Amino acid sequence: MNGRLRRMVALIVKEFVQILRDPSSLLIAFVLPVILLFLYGFGVSLDAREIRMGVAVRDAGEEAAALVAAFRASPYFRTEVARDTRPLEAELLAGRLRGLVVIPQDFSRRMGKGVEPADLQVVADGSETNTANYVQNYAQGVARAWWNQRLRETGHELGGPELVTRIWFNPELKSRNSLLPGALAIIMAIIGTLLTALVVAREWERGTMEALMATPVAIGELVVGKLLPYFVLGMFAMLISVAISVTLFELPFRGSFAALLLSSGAFLLAALGQGLLISSAAKNQFLAAMAALVTGFLPAFLLSGFIFEIASMPPAVRALTHIIPARYLVTNLQTLFLVGDVWSLLLPNVGILLLLAAVLFFLTARKTVKRLR
Repeated sequence: MNGRLRRMVALIVKEFVQILRDPSSLLIAFVLPVILLFLYGFGVSLDAREIRMGVAVRDAGEEAAALVAAFRASPYFRTEVARDTRPLEAELLAGRLRGLVVIPQDFSRRMGKGVEPADLQVVADGSETNTANYVQNYAQGVARAWWNQRLRETGHELGGPELVTRIWFNPELKSRNSLLPGALAIIMAIIGTLLTALVVAREWERGTMEALMATPVAIGELVVGKLLPYFVLGMFAMLISVAISVTLFELPFRGSFAALLLSSGAFLLAALGQGLLISSAAKNQFLAAMAALVTGFLPAFLLSGFIFEIASMPPAVRALTHIIPARYLVTNLQTLFLVGDVWSLLLPNVGILLLLAAVLFFLTARKTVKRLR
């Protein structure tokens, strides 16, 4: 037992020394997460503000002018007004406008006859689906708010019950608050697989791994000796990323530090195990890097629920997401940052991550033994 412990300690010390001497490991662990975090934090946003909108006013009445003023005052639109639709349609075709509202000629006359609003035409650029939905919904919202204000000014009752909306967990509806926790999971999926995949594959290329295998070191000791230093490195990278998210991007954190460490640690075990499996199969840095990106980044980005909701995916794809470790970390991080310590949700996900990690380590040990024979 003492011999095993001494060998493991020697392997761990060796790996830490190699990490300090190898700038690529430090770049992957500390520089790459910061770069990706800034890209996701500043470059990715689902908030629709100042959508370029055209308003064609064919009516010169007061009611039409008041509605145009309402569109101009909206923070969601950057409005361009014209008397004819043709110049605005040309702007829409050129991609300089994302939507068009047409106020008909008899708008003011029809509005003056009763309490029913006149029809408006909304044209949206369907080449960008999300923006088109925003254009339709926001234009309806501006017109409805203006109409309700007009009814109040004229002493009429509103046409139905008013909805009192209350948003839980993300009351400002900032997309950054829901995207950044998922971005942290994607970042950890990339660096977790790359850390072990590239470094161990480099040792296979240089022949140092075969020399190490010629020693009395057991496969389990080798896996632990390779895993622990990069696990510590990955946890430091996670803590730095969380600190930047909370301080610079003002991301709320409502959970506990212990739950964050538990979820991140369980995920890192699975990601590092995946990297070890890749390196034992590829034994080439280029192939290991490509495999890490294809099996680590792409499934995490597409199938984790970070951008695309899992519930809207086809049944076969939803079933596939259950073996994607990032799926469980995305859920846990969104819960910790926006809700808090919901242990009934966190613990099952941590258990699944540990199970996936155990399977990956088992496959790595079996694959390594087969290659040594």
